[in-house]
Amino acid sequence: MAKLGEADAASFVQWFRSAAPYIHAFRGKTFVLAFGGDALADGGFAGLSHDFNLLNSLGVRLVLVHGVRPQVEERLRDLGLDAMYVRDRRVTDAETLEHVKDAVGSVRVDIESLLSVGLPNTPMAGADIRVASGNFVTARPVGVVDGVDLLFTGEVRKVADKAIADRLSAGEIVLLSPLGYSPTGEVFNLTLEEVATAAAVALGADKLIFLLDHGDCRDARGKLINQLTAATAQRLIKSLPDGDLKLYLPHAVRACRQGVRRAHLLPRAQDGALLMELFTHEGVGTMLTREELENIRPAKIEDVGGILSVIEPLESDGVLVRRSRERLEQEIEQFFVDELDGRIVGCVALYPFSDTRAGEMACLAVAPDFRRGGRGDALLAAVEEAARARGLDQLFVLTTRAAHWFIERGFVLAGPDDLPAPRKAMYNWQRRSKVLVKPLPAET
Repeated sequence: MAKLGEADAASFVQWFRSAAPYIHAFRGKTFVLAFGGDALADGGFAGLSHDFNLLNSLGVRLVLVHGVRPQVEERLRDLGLDAMYVRDRRVTDAETLEHVKDAVGSVRVDIESLLSVGLPNTPMAGADIRVASGNFVTARPVGVVDGVDLLFTGEVRKVADKAIADRLSAGEIVLLSPLGYSPTGEVFNLTLEEVATAAAVALGADKLIFLLDHGDCRDARGKLINQLTAATAQRLIKSLPDGDLKLYLPHAVRACRQGVRRAHLLPRAQDGALLMELFTHEGVGTMLTREELENIRPAKIEDVGGILSVIEPLESDGVLVRRSRERLEQEIEQFFVDELDGRIVGCVALYPFSDTRAGEMACLAVAPDFRRGGRGDALLAAVEEAARARGLDQLFVLTTRAAHWFIERGFVLAGPDDLPAPRKAMYNWQRRSKVLVKPLPAET
């Protein structure tokens, strides 16, 4: 086995360590992953099965939802039969339904077969995956749409969430097909996106993930759509180019609004897209949330550990004066934090000197991996707002390295003699920090 070079080894170790918080966070969580029949038709499922195995081995509870559209199209084409669609739903007559059932059976067996591989020297080595499938979805007919009877095309009526949860608790992967069953024994052809969304909502899934076969995660101008709220996504849908993103996004919106914490849309053609989306901060696709993930708020005592992790690199570099955990705990009410998806990525403190109507802004810091996106400006704005609310009309800051950053934001150079008397008495003449001040006129 070839050894990693020193640079590659360091990069691998750094990535693996950075993935640890996600590994801890995902253990025991339920993910619903949906992918089209193209993944089987073009041979792409073998690679996906390796990633599914990895997630399963990390304790993620997986529900897989597959489609069969290309397999059904091929069967109909071979017989010279035309497919008819109404609002992207197949009109399923009795003959077409037989081909749908045939395709579902074939694809399901292929998926179970690929998830059962355990050959040595492969990512599946040692895997002992058990797959559960069955009549977990109850359906009813769609009926007449735009004057056309869709016949055996159905919509989800109910998902057997308790039965699925039992199988997940037993360590099995649950596989759902785009078929539903009625209490009268009828079978209905469903869309994978409806099955996946209904399953995610019924299970209270932590994530609903759609793998895109057609198109990518870009808007009409070609810009990558990295993160959206449900409300923003709803406004965006009509302007999107045709493709799977436009098809799946409304279902992702619905899932988030009905309780699913996150929805992700990923380009399946990108090797490892699922792992990169889940185990890196940047991701490679589009993540949808019900509300904004980022929040600047007053700090709480539970945030001390997070604040320390942000400021310690800057303290080691001499940019910030060292603060002990005890001091932070005592002064926590003076701090604000920038929380991103449950992680503290920035902080700042405001120490008021009410007698002079001035306030010291201190300990402004953003974690190294999060210094893009204007987080420093947002923290500064939060301090300015808090200072005005306390009746202060001037901010001052002491810095050894970042004077230009503050000058660009309206601060002007001053000196120790311009500090409030109590703060001047504590000025460290050995550190020789530059003093900058900024007036805070009342907002109009």
